[in-house]
Amino acid sequence: MTVVAIIMLVRTCVLSCIISAVYTKADSRVTSLSAAVTEPDAVSRTALNESEIEAGPEQSGEWRTVRMRVTAYCPCEKCCGEYADGITACGHKIRLGDAFVAADKQYSFGTEMLIPGYKNGQPVKVLDRGGAIRGDRLDVFFHSHEEALKWGVKYLDVKVHRGPQTQ
Repeated sequence: MTVVAIIMLVRTCVLSCIISAVYTKADSRVTSLSAAVTEPDAVSRTALNESEIEAGPEQSGEWRTVRMRVTAYCPCEKCCGEYADGITACGHKIRLGDAFVAADKQYSFGTEMLIPGYKNGQPVKVLDRGGAIRGDRLDVFFHSHEEALKWGVKYLDVKVHRGPQTQ
């Protein structure tokens, strides 16, 4: 056999082998991946895509859970008093469809939070402050006073994104 034939045979064997890879990420589960490799980069692409799919906010290590008292408010004078001007504490001009929270200053403006039952589980940002919002308390924003009253008072496990501002 020639050197070229040996190289071709080895390459064919290597490329047709089944490769298993185990990836572990801090604070997440172990994912075992198997892939039939047809090119050298297929393993890393398969592993990356699989780990991205598996790692949600709960497993990524970038979110922490905080038990919070969550109330609601709207932009009316009853809720906001003299600050009922449609502009939040960070200068955000309230628009129809907005969803955000008022939080204590320990949570920087822009900090993302996942609040069960609010905005269909999508992250919302801290864009406001409140006189009674201290410590692990939140006020979720609604456009009407009726919606805010309907929310009531809830004690929830809120996921807080650990960005540079919240670490």
